Amino acid sequence: MASWAEWQSPGAASGVQEPVRGSRPLPDAYRAWRVIKPGWWWTGDDRLHSILMKDYVWHPDEPASGDVRTCGIYSCRDVIRSKEEYWYSVGSASLLFGKVKIWGEVVEHEAGYRSQFGRIVSLDYGDPELLEKFRKIYRVNQVPAEPSASKPSLKLSMIPEESSWFGSMLQR
Repeated sequence: MASWAEWQSPGAASGVQEPVRGSRPLPDAYRAWRVIKPGWWWTGDDRLHSILMKDYVWHPDEPASGDVRTCGIYSCRDVIRSKEEYWYSVGSASLLFGKVKIWGEVVEHEAGYRSQFGRIVSLDYGDPELLEKFRKIYRVNQVPAEPSASKPSLKLSMIPEESSWFGSMLQR
């Protein structure tokens, strides 16, 4: 391992509090999550699971957590976009890839981080149908609502083509 550093963000010792603005900036981190699909002998669920610890569930409304001395929340420095880029063989498992916010006690490794807490920030790569489903469940990558209907908007259909300068430009 090239370098080891530990960060302690405010509130890490006392619990789950996310870092406050002005504390040491924490790095962007990336990881993969396993999707458990229903099969003949098992049921699926609507939650993302850790890759190595299949029983560890990432819940939408609470941060993932782990003791950095024994396991912690693993993440990578570099963006992961596919199974081929992921360092651990997962066979035919369905994976989603994205960004995670890490905080608490954070140990830096050569390829990434092991943190006390993590929260899914975005789901960016993977099967499009699964991405759509899990983005809704975890409320990430949501497209902002359309501008208010009370604001007037100019539509081309409202401009008479034959009587306006704009209409004459369209006909050229």
